Amino acid sequence: MRRPRIFAALAAALAAALTVALGAACGGGEAGGAHAGHDMGAMGGMSDAAAEAAVPRDWSPVNTPPTPLLEGKRLFEANCIGCHGPWAAGTDHGPPLVHRYYLPGHHSDEAFQRAVALGVQPHHWRFGPMPPVPGLDRRQVAAIIGYVRWLQRQGGIEE
Repeated sequence: MRRPRIFAALAAALAAALTVALGAACGGGEAGGAHAGHDMGAMGGMSDAAAEAAVPRDWSPVNTPPTPLLEGKRLFEANCIGCHGPWAAGTDHGPPLVHRYYLPGHHSDEAFQRAVALGVQPHHWRFGPMPPVPGLDRRQVAAIIGYVRWLQRQGGIEE
């Protein structure tokens, strides 16, 4: 039966087109995007301009997260800290989420939901693709997002 192969091919083509479209919508990709021509070696995969817009990697918030955000903090530490670092300030393996690129006007909460569920191809950084994160439901990801948005505000990264 040929239909399943046709549907699989169509699904793969659609996924590729969405990846390209999402990359373009967020300012380009590896070639020819908004960050083309930048030295992406600074600060472990960030351009010099991107590094200037990020909090330092040794940054930490002055305040303790409010009680409603503690579940998001716990989930972030269990699932995200390995790549995005303590306090979401980035590592050599993943970008800082406390950065202007990740403000809601550029990366909505739904973009975070989709990145966790489906993975995402790099379009601002040269860290490589982010794989899907298994075992998290939408409510848990929303808790992580709430915590990350709080960290952004603590770091002075606001719209």
